[in-house]
Formats: sequence, C-alpha cells, structure tokens
Amino acid sequence: MQSFFNKNRVTLLHVSFWFVYLSFNLYQASVFQRGRGYDWERMVTSLSLQLVFTMLIAYLNYFFTWPRFLKSKNIWRYLFEFSVPFAALLTARVHLQRYLVDGYTHRVEFFYSSFFIVQIVAITLFIVLFVGMLRFAVDWFELEGQRKEMENEKLISELNFLKAQINPHFLFNTLNNLYYLAYTKSDNTTEVIAKLSQMMRYMIYDSNHPKVLLSKEIEYMQNYVSLERLRLNNQIPIDFEVKGSVENRWIAPLIFITFLENAFKHGVSANNPKAWVKVTIQLEGNQCIYTVQNSKPEKPDTQEKSGIGLQNVKRRLELSYPGHYTLTTEDKNGVYYIQLILTLS
Repeated sequence: MQSFFNKNRVTLLHVSFWFVYLSFNLYQASVFQRGRGYDWERMVTSLSLQLVFTMLIAYLNYFFTWPRFLKSKNIWRYLFEFSVPFAALLTARVHLQRYLVDGYTHRVEFFYSSFFIVQIVAITLFIVLFVGMLRFAVDWFELEGQRKEMENEKLISELNFLKAQINPHFLFNTLNNLYYLAYTKSDNTTEVIAKLSQMMRYMIYDSNHPKVLLSKEIEYMQNYVSLERLRLNNQIPIDFEVKGSVENRWIAPLIFITFLENAFKHGVSANNPKAWVKVTIQLEGNQCIYTVQNSKPEKPDTQEKSGIGLQNVKRRLELSYPGHYTLTTEDKNGVYYIQLILTLS
C-alpha cells in the first residue's frame, strides 16, 4: 500500500485538490439555492462546465505553456501563449453556461453581470496558479531527491575510496613486519603469513559492506595484535580488553585499525624495553568506547609519515557517523592517548 502511494502521490495530490474544489463549489451552490428550491440539473450543468473549463486551462498551462516558458525563459511569449487559450476557453465557458443553464433568457441575471466575468477570471487564475505551484513543488522535490541521491552516491564513492586507501596502508605496515621476520629467519614467519591471509580475507570481502559485526572487527584487530606480538617476540606488554557484550552490534569496517597501527608504528619498538600498548573496547548501552594508549618513544623518528591514515579515518568518521562520534587525542607525560566514542545504531 505504501509503495502504491509513493508511486502515485502526484496523481493522488491532484485528485485530492479537485475533490476539495468540487466539494466546496457544491456546498456553495447548495447554500445559494437554499429557499429557492433545488434545480439539480442546472446546478450539475453549471458545476460541470466550471470544472471542465477550469481543468482545461489549468492543465494546458501545467503540461504545455509553463514547461515551454521554463525552457525559453521568454516571459512575453509565455504571456501570449497563455492569454490566447485562456481568453478563448473562458469566453466559450461563459456563453455555454448562459446557453445551457439559462438559455439566454436573462432569468439568471448574475450570468450577464460584470461581477460574474471578474469572478470566473479571478477564480480560474487562482486555480491555474495553485496547480502550477503543485508542479513547481513536485519538480522541486524530484530535484531535491535527485540531489540527495547524487550526494549519497558521492559519499559512498568517497567512503569506498578511503577504505581502498586503508588496504595499502595496512599492507605496507604488515609487509614491513613480514620482511623483518623473514630477515631474522624467525620461526613465526609461516604463522604470520597465515594470519595475514585471514586478515586479507576480511578486508577484501567483509569490509566492502557499509556495516560489519563488531565481533568481526574485533577479531580482525586481535589478529593484528597477534602479528605484532610475534614480531616483537612477546617482549612488549600488550593488553587488549573487551568489556560488555558485542553480540549483534554493527560498525563501519576498519574504523579502529588505524589508531591501533599508529600505536605500534610510533610508540613501540623491540629496542625499548619500557614500551607498552593498552587497548580497550567498552560497550555501554548504544555507545562503543574505544581507547588506545601506548608509550612514547624517547627519540621519536621524525622521518616517519603518519598523517595519511589518521586523516583518512577522521574523514570516514565524518561520513559514517556525522554528529554521532567524539574523538579525543592527547600527547603528554610520555603517553599517547586516543579515545573514540561511537553511537551505534
């Protein structure tokens, strides 16, 4: 039923308008005839003429004259093309009404008065204007719908582009880790390749959806942490904790991983025995609170380039969670700290 109304809402709007218009005129005619005896034949004839000619003029302008004006933008041409059929149809209506309703007997003096002419001209112009406004409103809503659809398509394209940027960013970091393990002839190289395969499967297939299960995203992050533990030979304290139920919770994919990558990339080194990382994901109601803390190296590597991933995730947050996220970052007392609060739908 709802789809029927959506498909035919313009037609239903016009039908509703003419129904109200006809009902009002029937009521007005019945009030006028009260105490004089109802002449239903004359009343129906008069109202039928009024309705037919008014609709002819209104829809001639709606479908022909007004669209031509919108294309040409020539106001004088429009006034001419509108005025000629308007005058001809109104003249025909006046004479038909006098003939069919009164028979040119002058028994209904109102039909021969100047006020009658002025009245039908004013009412017809008002109806033409109102029906024209309906077309304007319909066109505006259609254009607005098309504009929003184009905006949504643009946002989807931008999100896909941003997610595509994450893939090489992740691969670059992970391949560096893999290179280090292979270079040192680590026994964990095979395990790293297996976990990397699992993560790539998630990135290629699952992350193409607008939303993924939070549990899948957490599993992906845990695999990443496992790779880092192997690379660091479990020498660095890494705490990964999930608080609250993650069942049936959905989230935009790959939102969290950039902050986790940066924690290891810029804050952890096997040569720094004091390095540490702490990650917490806490669910409270419809909010997901994601916190990453890590040690700050004594001598930061000024040659590292880290801005692209962070800019990427900030833009994705603006697109995926507009007005529904809070991002806090701090750099003090030898600790990097970020907290992201998302309102999950």
